[in-house]
Amino acid sequence: MLEKIKNGLIVSCQALPEEPLHSSFIMSKMALAAKQGGAQGIRANSKEDIIAIKKEVDLPIIGIVKRDYPDSEVFITATYKEVDELIESGCNMIAMDATSRPRPQNIHLNDLVHYAKEKKPSIELMADIATTEDAIQAEKAGFDCISTTLHGYTKETKGQKLYNNNFQFLQDVLKKVNIPIIAEGNVITPDMYHQCMELGAYASVVGGAITRPQEITKRFVQQKI
Repeated sequence: MLEKIKNGLIVSCQALPEEPLHSSFIMSKMALAAKQGGAQGIRANSKEDIIAIKKEVDLPIIGIVKRDYPDSEVFITATYKEVDELIESGCNMIAMDATSRPRPQNIHLNDLVHYAKEKKPSIELMADIATTEDAIQAEKAGFDCISTTLHGYTKETKGQKLYNNNFQFLQDVLKKVNIPIIAEGNVITPDMYHQCMELGAYASVVGGAITRPQEITKRFVQQKI
């Protein structure tokens, strides 16, 4: 999959249960619209959505399963159960939380990586990270690529934005590891997307700016004149 998304735009087609567009059918059509607009890949949440999207488009898919667990803050592909569901979905790449936070059921990240690779050797793995240390450890763990997804969404990085100080966090991660880095997280304009690419990102994921109309509407309404 990595070869197919190089230098390209990946569109995240997700809607949580409390959101108006929550529907596998709607997400499949969102993915079709993204493909028609030039997207080179899709990031999708849940086995059901991925299966529906695969029927609609032939783009490579990064799969995740978001699920809350009472004993952990980790909710993106947190356990073996989610890995099994994603392998069954037929997605091309599995993304999982690769932060240093304790996982549900005391599962270790390295064990989850090994499990996924052993169960389906051809599957590629993306590490969703929040810090440069996360990125370093993810490369050591055997991930195929790294995404800046969780920067700003953990206690340690809360309030920080990927685009702060000319995307300094992205630049720092690029210097620390040798595997492909995917820019993701609050990339909300074409200029920001192109800036990530110019700085050396392998590809970039854009979600809310394309697929969450409620967020797009808010930006129009809240824009100061």
